[in-house]
This record gives sequence, structure tokens and C-alpha cells, in this order.
Amino acid sequence: MSNLSRRSLLLGGTSLVSVVTVGRFTAYKPVFAQTGVVNVYSSRHYDSDKVLFQKFTQSTGIRVNVLEANDDQLIERIKSEGSNAPADILFTVDAGRLWRAQEAGIFQPVNSPILTQSIPSSVREPGNHWFGFTRRARVIMYNKDRVKPNEISTYEELADGKWRGQVLVRTSRNVYNQSLVGAFIRHIGEGRTERWAQGLAQNLARPPKGGDTDQIRAAAAGAGSLAISNTYYLIRLLKSPKPEDKAAGQKIGIIFPNQNSWGTHVNISGAGLIKTAPNARNGQRFLEFLATREAQETLALGNNEYPVVAGVAIDPILAGFGTFKSDTINASVFGRNNALALKITDRAGWA
Repeated sequence: MSNLSRRSLLLGGTSLVSVVTVGRFTAYKPVFAQTGVVNVYSSRHYDSDKVLFQKFTQSTGIRVNVLEANDDQLIERIKSEGSNAPADILFTVDAGRLWRAQEAGIFQPVNSPILTQSIPSSVREPGNHWFGFTRRARVIMYNKDRVKPNEISTYEELADGKWRGQVLVRTSRNVYNQSLVGAFIRHIGEGRTERWAQGLAQNLARPPKGGDTDQIRAAAAGAGSLAISNTYYLIRLLKSPKPEDKAAGQKIGIIFPNQNSWGTHVNISGAGLIKTAPNARNGQRFLEFLATREAQETLALGNNEYPVVAGVAIDPILAGFGTFKSDTINASVFGRNNALALKITDRAGWA
């Protein structure tokens, strides 16, 4: 089992959640149709999710088996398993990935008044094939020593020549950026989006490398003045036990872009019910549980994200960033425009 590790969460001596983290899938022994089981394939590697699964079991008596891997591995596995797939749920991040799974034909629609009444229409697929359960804002961050917050207020301004050599962002191959570009296509069209991407590429402080946290650290260190990042990455730095991480985070301010137009780009973390789910009823109950206030609070606080259900508590640091107008286009647009977004960033020279 060199490429696979199994962990169990214990409560009162009873295993409530079994988790398999996969490098290769050969050793996984799934649980097929059983009255008290739901099989979740997850690309979310957050410790807080284990707490979430425990709470679901405590609430319903249904045990959660979890297979963890990256999104593409999980989608390909479900496709290859076909009607023999043990998976009931795919739980992942970014609407682009959920759209990819839907396009692969692995989801089934869920007719649930609980979900349609609880989950805003902008963060669920119009045919109810998948649902968003947390929101994540992709914002502009700035070095407080180098930029005044009133100097930039829109994503479009990131392409302004004023910021030549000052913008930090991860590769356009990252799905977070692909979804942002997909939203641009919807709002301003292909031509203007490509011109924006060209300007952004010309303004990069360095060739894209690393994740969002690396962009924030680089901005704090003065390698650039502006960074594009999801908000929770900054919160992780501010909460870090490492003094250097906290110091870096404290040098950074946040701008919620486009408050006078379509609003700040917001993506999701979400899940869908597998078409061949052997425990479909349990899978639907799992999705419905994710829409409860208890689960919403666990999800939001666990990764410093925004809940999709109104009135649920959020992390105090996140709350301190302030309220903002978010883009309300349906999250499925990000996936629908994904292929074109990749073509645009390639032509624009955004590596």
C-alpha cells in the first residue's frame, strides 16, 4: 500500500468515516449498495471535511466512506467504472470542474425541494446536476506600502500600463483563473477579454508560478504590487503559527473588484449525485445535509469561505474584510466558457 493510505475517524470507539487517500486506485476496496453507507469521491483535502462527515453520520446514522484524489483522477475513475462505480457523490472545488464532470455524463439531476429552496440559483446548475455549497471570492490584493486602495477598483484595470511589471498571478492553466476568464467572456465578450488578458500578461511581475499563497507572499515581499487570489489564502497566512506568514499577511490589503459594475467574481465548492450511485437516496440525503445551517457553518468556518445559505456565521477575519457585491451569473457559465478561456489565455501569452 505504498501509494495509498487509509485513515479512520473514531468517535466513541466506532468508525464513522473511513478515508482513503489515493496515489493509484488499485488497492481501494469500495462499499457498494448498503442501507447505512454513502460513498464520497472527494478532491477536497481539508481536515474540516472529516468533521463534516462525522456530523452527517451523527445526524443520519449513515456512514461516510471517502476516496480522495485529484479531480481528473476521480472523474476518469467514475467514467471507467461505468455502471459498476461505487461512487455516490463527487465533492470538489470550482464550477469549472463540476461542469467537466457533468459533460462527462457522470451526474444525475436531483429533484429536491430542500436543495432548490436552500441553494441560490446562481450557484447551482440549472438542471440540478450539481450544487454549490460554499462561495469563494477571487479578489485583488495589494501591498499596503506600495498601493493605495483607491488606485484600482476593477479587474479590467489590472491590464492598465500603470501596473507594468507589478501583477502577480498563478498560471492560466489553473481552473480558478480559467473560471475568472470565463466570467469575463460572458460580461464583455471574447474580443475584449482577449485584449484584457494580453494587457494582464504584459503586466506580470514574473512568469506565473506557484499557487495563490505564493502570489500573496511575493506581493508582501515587494516582488510585485498586486496579486489575484481567493480570500481564504490570505486568512490562512494571517492565522498561521509562523510569524513570517502572519507578517506577510499583515502587509496585504483586499479590494473587492467591480463593485460599480457586475460585482466580484465568486466561484464555488460543490457536489453532485453520481448517475450510477448504488446508494442514491443516501447520496441525496448527504447533499441535503450540506445545505443545513450546521453543515454550512462547518464548511464555511473550516476553510474560511462564504456559505451559500444566508445568515450563517463566517470567520471573523473574513467578516472583517467587509461586505461586497458579488457577480450573480450562474456558475455553470464558468465551465461552459472554459475551453474558450484557455484558447484566449494561450493567444494572449498568459502562461
